[in-house]
Amino acid sequence: MPVPPTSHADDLELLRTAAVAAGIIATGFFRRDVKSWNKENASPVSEADILVDRYLAATLLQARPTYGWLSEETTDNPSRLNCERVFVVDPIDGTRGFLRGEDSWTVCLAVVENGVAVAGVVYAPMRDELYEAVRGGGARLNGQPIRRRRRPGSPPVIPAAGAVHQQLQDAGLNYTRGPYYPSLAYRLVQVATGTLDAVVSRRGSQDWDIAAATVILDECGIDIADVCCGFPRFNKRDIRHGAVAALGDMSLKPLLHAALITVYGCPADEASAVSQTSTDERI
Repeated sequence: MPVPPTSHADDLELLRTAAVAAGIIATGFFRRDVKSWNKENASPVSEADILVDRYLAATLLQARPTYGWLSEETTDNPSRLNCERVFVVDPIDGTRGFLRGEDSWTVCLAVVENGVAVAGVVYAPMRDELYEAVRGGGARLNGQPIRRRRRPGSPPVIPAAGAVHQQLQDAGLNYTRGPYYPSLAYRLVQVATGTLDAVVSRRGSQDWDIAAATVILDECGIDIADVCCGFPRFNKRDIRHGAVAALGDMSLKPLLHAALITVYGCPADEASAVSQTSTDERI
């Protein structure tokens, strides 16, 4: 399929408009009596997620009918693998927080081209914060270039799971435990602003969790990587990622990557361990 004629900047404008409209729809359900249930993986979903997803699919695919579609709330269609550009969507990232009435949930939209996120929007309607970026064109927050705030002499602020904190403490790192936001995308973009100095996530995040934030962080010069295989690539057959780290301070990279690999491991390590076990059993 040929590359669509629209520019990445055109796609970003479409994502921005759609994200704002989707945020208005979702806000209508916020802090209301919303129907919700658990999916097979025990993660929650609500009627708001579904309605926003349907709106986004109709709006975005009507505007770009040749693009593929990958969304947390839509059954996967393998035809996306044949598309050069794909919409990657999380209609409400941080549904648990949304249902609890916390205000940091986001609408996350990205366009991925040949495996690379080229345009992305992370929109937090209740905080009136719209983060956006286009590959090669910089990143903005509410229309202004994102400038990372500095805190000279202060210990780095890092939110993480308890097991990762234990690894960092055992290694003697002087840092402050950061606030936990239910939306992974929102946590990630806080590294771009300087609110957080690093963000890590366990294995198992999926394309829609990180694609939009990845292009924003990359345009801000923030290192983001799957600690098992490097810079994230998207729209593969398997959309799951290893543990992810976003770093505003590169001196933290060896320690944080090592902690994540120790706690969560990598698929290749497990495959190697299984292969070795099978070999031992045959001896």
